[in-house]
Amino acid sequence: MSIQTIDDLPTPSLILDRAILRRNLKRMSERLRNAGVMLRPHLKTAKSIQVGRMAVEGHDGRITVSTLAEARYFADGGFTDILYGVGIVPAKLPAITELRRRGVNLRVVTDNLAVAKAIAAAAKDGDTFSVFIEIDSGAGRAGLPFPEMPGLLDIARVLHAAPGVELAGVMTHAGHSYHQSTPDGLAAVAEQERRAIVGAAEALRAAGIPCPIVSGGSTPTAMHSRDFTGITEMRPGVYVFNDLDQEFIGSCGAGDLALSVLASVIGHYPHRNQLLVDAGALALSKDISAQEFQPKVGFGTITGMAATDIAVVECSQEHGFVGSDKPLPYGDLPVGSRVRILPNHACITAAAYDRYYVVDSELDGGRTVVDVYDRINGW
Repeated sequence: MSIQTIDDLPTPSLILDRAILRRNLKRMSERLRNAGVMLRPHLKTAKSIQVGRMAVEGHDGRITVSTLAEARYFADGGFTDILYGVGIVPAKLPAITELRRRGVNLRVVTDNLAVAKAIAAAAKDGDTFSVFIEIDSGAGRAGLPFPEMPGLLDIARVLHAAPGVELAGVMTHAGHSYHQSTPDGLAAVAEQERRAIVGAAEALRAAGIPCPIVSGGSTPTAMHSRDFTGITEMRPGVYVFNDLDQEFIGSCGAGDLALSVLASVIGHYPHRNQLLVDAGALALSKDISAQEFQPKVGFGTITGMAATDIAVVECSQEHGFVGSDKPLPYGDLPVGSRVRILPNHACITAAAYDRYYVVDSELDGGRTVVDVYDRINGW
């Protein structure tokens, strides 16, 4: 029997609202186009050819990925300008070369002089590389810390001087924007991000080294930056779906969450004011990022209910414990009924699934399954 509505789906399943997805894509596309900044969407969130093609409509098709599996998958889907946004190690250079030999401009990232030398040494017999130098604009994850940027010119000179190596530019990820929740706080991080990568680009150019691409990242800074001067491209990712974390940060509104997990009610426990659903830690993830701003969201909130404070408050592997500060409406949620759970962090939640069941809230409130999108997992 073919699937016709979400009532026909197995649980747990990953539901994607196409109408909200399209609105999210349009909003970011127009914002960056109006700012004169190129869009290089980070497809580590969606990991889907169908979503990727929608995300680059009206743009030049450049994208970002986070794994070699994603790079191969999107290359097979026709994408030819791909930034592999995780620091490269020499052992992975043959895999990069394999894709570049197919005509894919798969670009890599480093902040390490020894790796830069390994890249230079690997560029031989016609093989080429395109490399970004990563700058730490304040997130404290990877990159040369700004403003000191120790070794920046040494790394750049090795790459620039090597035959067959293009120093494509500098990049950063302002991950610390995720800890802000006011427009001024987000704008301040965005400006810190801008100063870091523009400062790095200026240092390179002052040393006579070209720096064509100045690449920023993160959905919050893309949405809240007040000045993109000097930045040539942005790499937001989670904006395609949004999630509770982005809602509370202020990157989107409550109606902009395109992703949900469909789960079944499997038990009632009034003595502890809880019920169980068949979506636990593996279906939802144990990411609690949104709790930084709204502790009661637990591991995801139940959408579509009259009450707005019903959440998955605990998880075991395949069980979600649903609770509330108020008595639960057991009559509205009989055993066997279905609920949709909004995730804290869409990227991590989606990683448990191999497909999206696509609905469209503008057609029938999101009841009919109108398409199925695949996605790539693993490394």
